[in-house]
Amino acid sequence: MKILFYDTKSYDRDSFESISNRYPEIEIDYLKTDLAPKTAQLAAGYDAVCAFVSSDIHEETVRGLKQAGVRLILMRCAGFNNVALDTARECGITVMRVPGYSPEAVAEHAMALALIVNRRMHKSYVKVRENDFSLGGLMGFNFYQKTAGIVGTGKIGAAMCRICRGFGMRVIAYDVYQNPDLDFVEYVTLDELLSQSDLISLHCPLMNDTYHLINRETIQKMKDGVILVNTSRGGLVKTVDLIEGIRARKFFGVGLDVYEEETNNVFEDRSDEILETSVTARLLSFPNVMITSHQGFFTREALSAIAETTLENALDFAEGRENGNVVK
Repeated sequence: MKILFYDTKSYDRDSFESISNRYPEIEIDYLKTDLAPKTAQLAAGYDAVCAFVSSDIHEETVRGLKQAGVRLILMRCAGFNNVALDTARECGITVMRVPGYSPEAVAEHAMALALIVNRRMHKSYVKVRENDFSLGGLMGFNFYQKTAGIVGTGKIGAAMCRICRGFGMRVIAYDVYQNPDLDFVEYVTLDELLSQSDLISLHCPLMNDTYHLINRETIQKMKDGVILVNTSRGGLVKTVDLIEGIRARKFFGVGLDVYEEETNNVFEDRSDEILETSVTARLLSFPNVMITSHQGFFTREALSAIAETTLENALDFAEGRENGNVVK
C-alpha cells in the first residue's frame, strides 16, 4: 500500500519512521505541502493520503482525490469536521481517523491553560525577564473547592474531569450521553453548567448543533469572572462574541488552543508577517488571554499512538478487516 503524507512536519516523519519497519507492506512518501484542491492530484498513483485537522478536504479536494485514484483518506487526528464525508461516500473513498491517541495529553494542556490564565503566568514570565519582581496584576484565585464545568465527557473530557477532581474541585458536566465511569461527576443542563461554573472547559466535537455553542447569549449566562478554556475545536466559540465578553470584563481569563482563524496559522511560522485584520491578534491584545497553536496533542506518547493507529488503520483497510475507526 502506498500512502502520500501531506503537511508533514519533522516530528510527523520521525514518529512514523520510528515504527515503519513494523509495517513492511506500507510505503510512505512525505510532502510539506498541505492537502487542498490544487494539491490533490499529487496523490496520483497512491492508494491513500494522510492528512491532518488543518487540511482542506472539502468537496473539490475529495473529487480530486477520486480522480487521482485514492481509495482511503487517513486522518492522523480525532477530528474530521474538515472532511466532506458525503462526497467521500459518493466517490467510494473510505475515511479513517485516530479517535483516542492520548486523552490525557489534551486534558493536561487544558488544565495548563486554565492555570496559566488564572495565575497570570504568561505575564509573570515577561515581568521577571525585565527584572520586574512586583506582583501587580498577577492575582489569581484557588481552584480548590471551586466548580469546574466540563462540556463533553468523552475520553478527553473524562480525563479533564479527573484532573479537576484531583484539584479538589466540584465537577459538573453537560453531555448528551452520560459517562458511566464518572461516578463523581454531576450531570446538569448546559444553562446550569454555565451559571454555576468557575472554570468551563470545552471537550465536545464540532457539529451543527455545537457550532458557536459559546456565543453572546451563552456568555451572558456565565458567572462573572469565569475562566473559559477551549482545546477542542475553534468553531465552538463565536470569536466576535468572545471578544465582546472579554471587553465587558465577563472573563477572569481565557485559554485557547484552538480558534476560528487558526487554519492559516496552525503549525506555521508567521512571525515576519503583519496580521492586519486578524482576530487572533485582537485576542492576543488582552492581558487575560493565553493562546497556543493547537499543541494540546503534542506529546511523545500521543505522536507515537497516532502513528501506530494510523498505520494499523491503513493495514486493516488494505486487508479488508473491519475496525471501529472508519468515519461513517
